[in-house]
Amino acid sequence: MNVPRVAGVGLIVVVPVVVVPLVAALAALPWYGGPVLLQFGIDVLLMATLAQGWNIIGGFTGYPSFGNSVFYGLGAYGVGIAMAQFHLPFWIGLLAGLALGVVFAGVLGLAVLRLKGHYFAICTLGLAFVMTAIVSNLPIAGSNIGLVLPLLKSEVLFYELALGLLVLATLTVFWLAHSRFGLGLIAIRENEDGAAVMGVNTTLYKILAFMLSAAFTSLAGGIYAYYITFIDPVGVFDVVLNVKMIIMAVFGGAGSVFGPVIGALVLSAISEVLATRVTSLASLFFGVVIVVAVVFMPRGLAHMSAHLRDAGWRYFLDNVRAHRL
Repeated sequence: MNVPRVAGVGLIVVVPVVVVPLVAALAALPWYGGPVLLQFGIDVLLMATLAQGWNIIGGFTGYPSFGNSVFYGLGAYGVGIAMAQFHLPFWIGLLAGLALGVVFAGVLGLAVLRLKGHYFAICTLGLAFVMTAIVSNLPIAGSNIGLVLPLLKSEVLFYELALGLLVLATLTVFWLAHSRFGLGLIAIRENEDGAAVMGVNTTLYKILAFMLSAAFTSLAGGIYAYYITFIDPVGVFDVVLNVKMIIMAVFGGAGSVFGPVIGALVLSAISEVLATRVTSLASLFFGVVIVVAVVFMPRGLAHMSAHLRDAGWRYFLDNVRAHRL
């Protein structure tokens, strides 16, 4: 089966000699970085994981999901309900949230993955609002007031958990980029009807991709819930969070292995600087990023880094012409 190569694979040369020391340096950050840097690191690592999770369904499979914030919220409430209502350990709550997110994605996928394009996007967008309304009326979930979790002052633990989850998510995406399953997802993205003719079980592949995306997203939500110690329906099912993970994945290079991670790091760093120094511009930042990414570099940083040296500034002009802007 002939399918296009994954965007970004082979464009960024990464060898174990570079990756292993980098991960080791990140793992050691709590011992040489300050508390502010540690808090920032937790936020960035979780956002990068969310971007990688969206990358599986949006970048590889080509289905622009606005419902990943639902999986994030389910993961958070899995931990919240287990710890606050049943006084169970964090790990049991994390597994409960994982199960909630994956099962919900499987059931939901049977229905919504029959839709395509903007129909799929609009349908998944409405899920966050529906889930917010449902959870707001569940006494076991604290209704619209929310839940307060036990306090654990161990930011090192949360940082290492977030780093480990991101590494696992990136390794999974790397596997997708080189596996038959991943090639099937790319074939669906490029031409779903053609992929079906070539023998790809498109329904099964899409549902599995949706569930895999939900797994990492719900785990990130569970870690965040225990880290922040308070959750409420509006906060954890926030559509804005979904928009951010999409922007980071697209800006870095959707469908690539390391693009979403780089996008999350770059955009989070710039956003943090703006929020602390130029507060009036911080709220406009992600809107500007959307415009710049769509107009000048629609394939993300990964694609740009591979073609900018040869094409120069014409790379941006060619993108403008190609999209008739």
